[in-house]
Amino acid sequence: MPNPLTLPFLTWARRLRYPTLFKITALLFAIDLVVPDVVPFADEILLGLGTLLLASWKERKQPPLDVPPQRPSR
Repeated sequence: MPNPLTLPFLTWARRLRYPTLFKITALLFAIDLVVPDVVPFADEILLGLGTLLLASWKERKQPPLDVPPQRPSR
């Protein structure tokens, strides 16, 4: 059962893309590391953000190897 206090924040964070989500996660982790428990439920939020971060992390597709390189047009 999701925590009703962190659910709105994680629902908002689910819509973010990789660079922004990573920055928010790193910032919250650094704040929580320097000053413990400054943000209520910071540990739960960090676990949720880390899950979303890993879920949004995808490998870039490599071009097929059997396609010959194109020549520049003149």
